[in-house]
Amino acid sequence: MSNQITAYINTLDTPLRETAQALRATIDDALPGAHSAMWHGHPVWGLGDRAGQTPVALIKAYKSYVTFGLWRGQEITDPSGRLQPGARQMASVKLADIEDIDTHMFTTWLTQARALEQ
Repeated sequence: MSNQITAYINTLDTPLRETAQALRATIDDALPGAHSAMWHGHPVWGLGDRAGQTPVALIKAYKSYVTFGLWRGQEITDPSGRLQPGARQMASVKLADIEDIDTHMFTTWLTQARALEQ
């Protein structure tokens, strides 16, 4: 586990800190062996051996929510409609508290995202 990611999460106020901690655990569980590191100021998980190489997912905190983003999220099958398109192929979902995390759905998204990069 990256101490820099822990420090980033620990700076957040509750409930965003709890949300980011739970999201991190979900990402770590769904992407075993992925490299996690701080990249461009926020936590990123990728399949390469260094930050930013083959990125898959990210966490980015804002004042009132945490963003869970997927680099190729627009290619993910999302019947819920929760993933919102972003720049390039990215898509993300905003999480205001831990109750916004659907572990099963997020794991499904992460599994699809990993497959897109392999």
